Amino acid sequence: MAGSLLSSAKPPLTLPSTPSNYSLTANALPLKPYTLSLSSPVYPKAFKFLSFNPSLHCRFKPCLSLESDVSVVTDQEPEKLLGCSKSFEEWDSLTAKFAAGANVPFLLLQMPQIILNARNLLAGNKSALFAVPWLAMLTGLLGNLSLLSYFVKKREMEAVLVQTLGAISSYVVIAQLAMAESMPLPHFTVTSVVVGSGLILNFLNYLNLLNSGIWQAWEDFVTIGGFAVLPQVMWSTFVPFIPNSILPGIVAFVTAVTAVVMARTGTLSEKGIKFVGSISGWTATLLFMWMPITQMWTNFLNPDNIKGLSALTMLLSMIGNGLMIPRALFIRDFMWFTGSTWSSIIHGWGNLICMYCFNSISREFFLGATLGLYFWIGATLWRDAKAYGYSSPLRSLTELVFGS
Repeated sequence: MAGSLLSSAKPPLTLPSTPSNYSLTANALPLKPYTLSLSSPVYPKAFKFLSFNPSLHCRFKPCLSLESDVSVVTDQEPEKLLGCSKSFEEWDSLTAKFAAGANVPFLLLQMPQIILNARNLLAGNKSALFAVPWLAMLTGLLGNLSLLSYFVKKREMEAVLVQTLGAISSYVVIAQLAMAESMPLPHFTVTSVVVGSGLILNFLNYLNLLNSGIWQAWEDFVTIGGFAVLPQVMWSTFVPFIPNSILPGIVAFVTAVTAVVMARTGTLSEKGIKFVGSISGWTATLLFMWMPITQMWTNFLNPDNIKGLSALTMLLSMIGNGLMIPRALFIRDFMWFTGSTWSSIIHGWGNLICMYCFNSISREFFLGATLGLYFWIGATLWRDAKAYGYSSPLRSLTELVFGS
C-alpha cells in the first residue's frame, strides 16, 4: 500500500505562468546535472543561472515523518547543490527502476483472481464469486486511490504507476463481482464514479492541468473517507468477539469532517493543518498494514484455513513491497518506507511463517524466501549509506525517521 521531502520555513519556489513551466520538486529534477536559466521579464534578477545536481542529498534536507505529505521544493543556495557522487546518481536510477519493477508482482497478484472470475462468469457459475468479499476489495481500492493522490503530489512516477495498476485491477474484480450480483448495483455505481473521477483528477493534477480548488476538494474527500473506513475495518476484524457496530466509523467520520473544516477555515495551527494534510496518506498505508493482521487473526482462529493460502501469492506480495523499500529509503519517505517494509515482512514473510509452521510449505522454500528478504534489506541499507557517503546504515534510518 513514493517523493522527497523538505523541511523549510521558506515559501515554495514558484515561477510565473510564462513559456517554460518547470517543476522544481526534488523528484522532477533529471538525473544528470545541468544549468538552467530562470530569468524572465517578471523576475529579471531571480535565479539567473542555477546548477541542478542529481543528488537528492544535495537537493534537500530529509524532513520529519509528519511532513511526508509535503510537496518538495528546492530552495538551497546553488553552491550547496554541487559535489554529489556518481554513486548517488546510480542509486537514484536503480531505486526508481526497482519501484517500477514492483508493477510485475503486484499485477500477477490479481491476474489469477480476474481470470478465475471470468471463467466462472462465462460458465454461469455466479455463486463462486460470492467467495470474494467485495467490501475487502473496495477497502483496498480506496487505499490505492489515496496513495495514488499522495504519490502524484510527490511526482514519483513509478509509485504512481503501481497504485494506478492496483486501482484498475481491483476495480476489474469489483466489476466482476457486480456482474455476479455479489456487490449491490448502487454501491458499484457510486464506486465507479469515485474511481473514474479519482483517476482523471490525479492524471490532470500530475500534468498540472487541474484547478487547485478542485484538487483540494478531492483531497478532503479522500481524507474523510479513509479516516472513516480505517477504524471500522479494524473493529470489524474482531467481530463476533466484540459487538457488531458501525459506531467506530461514524465517530471517525464526524472527527474527520470536523478536522477538515477546521483546517480549511484556518482554525487550526500550521502544524495542525499539516497533520490533517498527512491523514489521507497515512490512513491508506495503515489500511494496507492492517490486511496482514486480519489474515493472521483468521489463521489463529481457523488454522485449517492456512491450507487455502497460496505461497506464491505471499511470495509475490513480499517481493513487490520489497522492491519499493530502496526508493522509499532513498528519498527519505517515512510513510512509504513503513508501509512497504511492514507489508513485505508481516504480510508476505509473516504469512509464510504461519504456512511453514503448519507444514503448508517446504523448509527449503521458507529458508530461501527468508534469506532473500533479509539479504535484500541489508543490501539496501548498505547501498543507501554508501550512496550518501555515510559510514553507517543507521544514519540513513535516523534521517528517515527524524530528519537531518
